Amino acid sequence: MKYLALSLCFILVFGLACSSDDTEPNIPSMMADDKETDDQLGEVLYQGDFMDDAHPTSGIASVDQTGSALGFTNFKTDNGPVLEVYLATDRKASEYISLGELKGIQGNYTYDIPSNVDLETHKYVLIWCVEFSVNFGYAVLE
Repeated sequence: MKYLALSLCFILVFGLACSSDDTEPNIPSMMADDKETDDQLGEVLYQGDFMDDAHPTSGIASVDQTGSALGFTNFKTDNGPVLEVYLATDRKASEYISLGELKGIQGNYTYDIPSNVDLETHKYVLIWCVEFSVNFGYAVLE
């Protein structure tokens, strides 16, 4: 019985920690427009629609023709602790490259892609909750 109670407490704490909490936002929630997304990406090499995983996530992820910039257009997800943008080989982040902290939970954003990234294998864009190893949402670059 003691282990059941501890397990339930862990699940409750874990679930609340990675849920949306508008009272203490960790990431700017205001609508932001990164001009580079619309103006400088131009023709795209890869593109994919964001899909929900643990949290509602929407928008479009696209890679510019040179493979050096990842743009988010009309992006939206829930807030959470320590969210990062990963380019990964799968939805579980088995192998990934972090592009840094998520710049915001709603808007248009651009991230630099390191030159050594193989976008044929790292074709999943993940919004990853680092503290709890949770995939908020993802896009598959095709």
